[in-house]
Amino acid sequence: MANKNLDIIPLYEWGMFTEPRPSVVAGPCSAETEEQVMETASGLRDLGINVYRAGIWKPRTHPGSFEGVGAEGLKWMQKAKREYGLKISTEVASEKHVFECLKYGVDLVWLGARTTANPFLVQEIADALKDTDIPVLVKNPVNPDLDLWIGALERLNRAGIRKLGVIHRGFSTFDKIQYRNDPQWQVAIELRNRYPDLPFFVDPSHMAGCKDYIREISQRSLDLGFEGLMIESHCNPATALSDARQQLTPSELSDLLYKQIVVKDKDSDAPEWKDNIDQLRAKIDIIDENILYALGSRMKVSRQIGEYKKNSNVAILQTSRWDKVLAKVVEKGAEYGLSEKFLKAVFNAIHEASVEVQNEIISGQK
Repeated sequence: MANKNLDIIPLYEWGMFTEPRPSVVAGPCSAETEEQVMETASGLRDLGINVYRAGIWKPRTHPGSFEGVGAEGLKWMQKAKREYGLKISTEVASEKHVFECLKYGVDLVWLGARTTANPFLVQEIADALKDTDIPVLVKNPVNPDLDLWIGALERLNRAGIRKLGVIHRGFSTFDKIQYRNDPQWQVAIELRNRYPDLPFFVDPSHMAGCKDYIREISQRSLDLGFEGLMIESHCNPATALSDARQQLTPSELSDLLYKQIVVKDKDSDAPEWKDNIDQLRAKIDIIDENILYALGSRMKVSRQIGEYKKNSNVAILQTSRWDKVLAKVVEKGAEYGLSEKFLKAVFNAIHEASVEVQNEIISGQK
């Protein structure tokens, strides 16, 4: 069920993005020199991109790394805005950053993953932005904490920020995966389900960590119906002072946007589509009802088992029994084309619910 407690202005009323999708924010990871900022801006302007990004302050893990040029870079961004007619945007992580951005006419700001994870900083930024009309995008927190992400949105919205959206850039992980950050698309999908009108960007550059994967991540985000992309582009990525591997040249970005990715329509008026999709969705509704009936029946049996365990003074958890059940489910599910990962996620959730019910019975809560 969608939440209704965010008062936001639709993306295409912000005055900087136009349909059709995708809406694009592009530019270098960091503003490094005036020449680099202007050359990249010129290349992107020629692609028809009108929202230019560059990092001014760079939160780095270790001291001594390149941490951005600071407010001096905002002068270069301002020049790009003046000479090329671009909207300019950058990341903010403090009240001071906000005031500097307002001073130099920045058109859009975003909160990085580390900042989103800190409610104190989010509130500080929200207070600094109060009574302004500047759009704000919020990146997901470093870890997959949906409530923390939503909490940041709520703080900004309560400060009067109505041009509000999000950026999905993936989550940090210790697992060895091909990407820099784990997409965990299910978290983004859940946020979209709760707030279907919330403008949604995906950052394939930070999610990929390498330009080789930017196309596939961009396409996946568009297939899911998200509106925008934030992509890092540098006039000469090989010389970049930060995140060189994940930046595209303006020419490479042009190929991506106009030759490689395909924007999917949200709907179709074709009679064949309407007839077939309505029939298939009706079948899904019936199947879902059957699933709910089966789950309800299974939970009744779990309650009966809980009563027997209580009367027989038997522990709730029977690990060896569950391992056998799960192994059988995975084996049988393969015959229906169901993946092991999917089955384990579903049946472990069912098992946890059953254990919770049995615990309530044995503890006398039911």
